[in-house]
Amino acid sequence: MSPASAADRVLALALDPDVTSGGDATSERILDAALDLAAASGLRHLTMDDVARRAGVGRMTVYRRFASKPALVDALTVRESRRCLARIAAALRADDPADERLAALFTATLAVIREHPLLERLARFEPEALLTELTRDDSAAFRLVREFLFGLVREGQAAGELVEGDPAVLAELGLRLGASFVLMPDSVLPLDSETQTRAAVRALIAPALRPRSRVPRRADSTRNPGPRR
Repeated sequence: MSPASAADRVLALALDPDVTSGGDATSERILDAALDLAAASGLRHLTMDDVARRAGVGRMTVYRRFASKPALVDALTVRESRRCLARIAAALRADDPADERLAALFTATLAVIREHPLLERLARFEPEALLTELTRDDSAAFRLVREFLFGLVREGQAAGELVEGDPAVLAELGLRLGASFVLMPDSVLPLDSETQTRAAVRALIAPALRPRSRVPRRADSTRNPGPRR
């Protein structure tokens, strides 16, 4: 499967079988309301009553679809993770060189981090909420992103474009690198524009991920020197 088809794969990978993100119009409206409220006031202040009022539905309607606040937050996390990953995957072009795809991946990821209303809010005011989500054993978001990156790493390795190594380890390293930009957005790296970001990735990150070139052995001058004159 090519990197360009990653957006199609996201939908299959992203939904944790134990977590539902709704799907019907009412559930989507409830999740939209939860996103708006969480982006404005944070997850800590999110209540089922406020979500119901914002969505224009009854309190019991919210509880019938999402049995508790944690279940609602889990569903919101899964939905937004899927949306973010689909956006990132759509930025990758199969016919681009590996360095360009890596630069596009990194640039799209930073754009998502900076522009997503909830991620931006959590990074600034509730970083502990992000840490809690990413470090709990059953974190849906952690698994979704890691599986997405795992697929991209395996594709790159199969094409001979990425360094050899355990793809699960490389995927997790990529995830942790991305998380660091969420939790610590200020950086001395030149990342203010897409052009600067792409240049920084090509110069600093891409070389470390290129496969090691095999240097052909030079002929040993001490062997078969030929007859002496």
